[in-house]
Amino acid sequence: MEWKIFEIHDISKTLRKLPKVVVNKYELWKNLVAAHGPDILRTLPSYHDEKLKGNRYGQRSSRLSLKYRIIYEVVQDKVLVMVFEITPHKY
Repeated sequence: MEWKIFEIHDISKTLRKLPKVVVNKYELWKNLVAAHGPDILRTLPSYHDEKLKGNRYGQRSSRLSLKYRIIYEVVQDKVLVMVFEITPHKY
């Protein structure tokens, strides 16, 4: 089954400001999720995919670099992945 990636905010505008390595990792992330679904991310330790808590309950985070994370949510039981933002991780 082919997964659809829907970018909620203007991710293309954000991508222009990010380092090329982060943009490349995001493109790889999208290709993996579109082809295999978001469950594949849990098998790849480099993405450190995890559930979020608090006001982000129901959303997930994947690591694109040590600094940048992608925030997303799986909707409609394995049909749609909504990307909310790519943001620097706050330590």
